[in-house]
Amino acid sequence: MLHSPLVKWIGLIGLFLAVALLFLTSLAVGQTAIPLSETWEALTQYDPDNTNHLIIGTSRLSRAVISLVIGINLALAGVFVQALTRNPLAAPDLLGINAGAIFFIVFAITWLEVSSLSGYMWFAFLGAAIAGGTVFFLGSLGRDGLTPIKVILAGVALTALFVSFTQGMLVLDEQSIQTVLFWIAGSVAGRDMDMLMSVMPFLLSALVVSFFMARPMGVFSSGDDVAKGLGQKVGVTKLILGLLVIVLAGGSVAVVGSVGFIGLIVPHMAKSLVGNDYRWILPYSGLLGAAILLSADIVARIIIAPQEVPIGVMTALIGGPFFIYLAKKGVAKK
Repeated sequence: MLHSPLVKWIGLIGLFLAVALLFLTSLAVGQTAIPLSETWEALTQYDPDNTNHLIIGTSRLSRAVISLVIGINLALAGVFVQALTRNPLAAPDLLGINAGAIFFIVFAITWLEVSSLSGYMWFAFLGAAIAGGTVFFLGSLGRDGLTPIKVILAGVALTALFVSFTQGMLVLDEQSIQTVLFWIAGSVAGRDMDMLMSVMPFLLSALVVSFFMARPMGVFSSGDDVAKGLGQKVGVTKLILGLLVIVLAGGSVAVVGSVGFIGLIVPHMAKSLVGNDYRWILPYSGLLGAAILLSADIVARIIIAPQEVPIGVMTALIGGPFFIYLAKKGVAKK
């Protein structure tokens, strides 16, 4: 663990440089390999007549930017979910956000005959927001108000419901399976900057609010009674955290589909480096999330080249064993 503030700053700068290098590597790697020097020239002295510059400008730049932004969003959403539920095994997927987004995409294809990627994106964002809002509403019912266990139970139940409905619609319309396959598995391939820009105002607003939540989250993590005793409005804090999860995770699913495990593993990685201070956890988590998703996209392009593995499959290969490790570690502690 990094202890002194100076070491933590050095670590943060090093992590930022690593993300920058991965970003350049993402632009250079593909069916046509491009030297890093020429990749840098494409960013600083773009020449539309240069074939390599054109490849970077028209396809690779958008997917690299999307991987960077979505990695940050999913990681921060994971931090907020685990803080809200006080459950180290919680993740945005648990709240039904991914399942709700996919259900609305399938509904739009099957019943409304929507055929554009931008159309799918808005239906995914709508589904994610409705699913997340429903989970927090159901979790708030009863005398105790919003409690971690009720949020998790509501999320699991709603996820099962959306998955069942989605499977039912796909059975009725098998032609939709190929159309939604990359949304279900998660992918940055074929996404353009317009898709990201459509939800960017929501994502930027959530990111700005996120970094004002570091101190309230530190108080909130002490427990409801302690937080109330210190003058915190616990209900307001829970509401803000819930809205941040919906916007960050929902917007991410709307752009790239269902990409799991980033929100699960990154908060643990950040805490192992900087402890439990959310003023450090949030920036470290954002950069770690970006680094993991950029790395997953790079590997996804080269592992079975010239074909491509959906990025959600790559994150699952990383996150699945990590989840098992955390579960066994938690049982052992008990």
